[in-house]
Amino acid sequence: MTPSLTALLCLASDVLPGTLPKPTIWAEPGSVIPWGSPVTIWCQGTLGAREFRLDKEGSSAPWDRQPPLEPRDKGKFSIPHMTQPYAGRYHCYYLSPTVWSERSDPLELVVTGVHSKPTLSALPSPVVTSGGNVTLRCSSWQGLDGFILTKEGEHKSSWTLDAQRRPYGQTQAVLSVGPMTPSHRWTLRCHGFNRDKPQVWSAPSDPLELLVPGGSGAHRTETQSVSDSEAWGPGREKGLHGRNQPLQPRAGLPPGVSGKPSLLTPQGPVVASGQSLTLQCRSDVGYDRFALSQEGGQALPQRPGRQPQAGLSQADFPLGPVTSTHGGRYRCYGGHSLSSAWSAPSDPLDVLVAGEEPAGRSGTQTLHRPCRGSPRW
Repeated sequence: MTPSLTALLCLASDVLPGTLPKPTIWAEPGSVIPWGSPVTIWCQGTLGAREFRLDKEGSSAPWDRQPPLEPRDKGKFSIPHMTQPYAGRYHCYYLSPTVWSERSDPLELVVTGVHSKPTLSALPSPVVTSGGNVTLRCSSWQGLDGFILTKEGEHKSSWTLDAQRRPYGQTQAVLSVGPMTPSHRWTLRCHGFNRDKPQVWSAPSDPLELLVPGGSGAHRTETQSVSDSEAWGPGREKGLHGRNQPLQPRAGLPPGVSGKPSLLTPQGPVVASGQSLTLQCRSDVGYDRFALSQEGGQALPQRPGRQPQAGLSQADFPLGPVTSTHGGRYRCYGGHSLSSAWSAPSDPLDVLVAGEEPAGRSGTQTLHRPCRGSPRW
């Protein structure tokens, strides 16, 4: 064979893909990487590969080439510090022995933490009545074009949502899910991104956990319905059609025992503006966490339970100094940290701010309750 023909054949084998099976490409520890963290891209072909090549879409030259690792069927491409230039779509090939394989399926490598974290909230509340729907809202002041909503846990899911522009530069997207049942427990986060750089994400939002009081939390199924138009179309707020059903007692208690805690305030239910106010949620069931809700008011944090005396568990919720927004009707719930279940609600406690009209006491009331996924002790 003449030298010129040999050189031509070698050049062809280095450029044109052949009929070898396409390799498998993946990233460890995953394809969504925080800014500055290491990531490894793996490419696995057939035994006897001579070389592995990694291409990044948008780059005219091969991104990297690596010799195979024993038993010569796998290539390793390391990125010690993930930054914005590494984000994108990758393919890999392998050479065996003189022919390049078909290219792999794409790998989307995402960097997070480039933008400030968005805010994820549940409307009307992260505590959802059994059989009701809930609207998830992700919002940001960074002018982002879209959001990725991710459900964590055993059955992971994600939705890509178009952002809707709001006044003063805020963008948001909403997604309605339901009907919810006591056996469901969802923990969610969202990221924001811009369309011109879809693999460059914001930092993740704080986690949001959806809770349905009245179930044991031991059995989980995934039956919530989400329409494609809601998941992929422009976000807009939708009306909620869940029935306002009473909350049910926590499973596992003796017959006839609701397990509902008691809610009281040492200062008394009538307080002056500027005065400190503490609400106490108590129970003889032995709960190790408590949640407080206010009708028509802000979402309130959870508190860990403590035992001021044997057989009694309690959590204090300091709300002062008091303003007009603190007036209204409150309830509290008890729960155990190893379960997603909440007790039945306490009897309501009405707090009045002297000289102010009671808040949220007319018309349709909306319960705003805290989420276990983002406790603030």
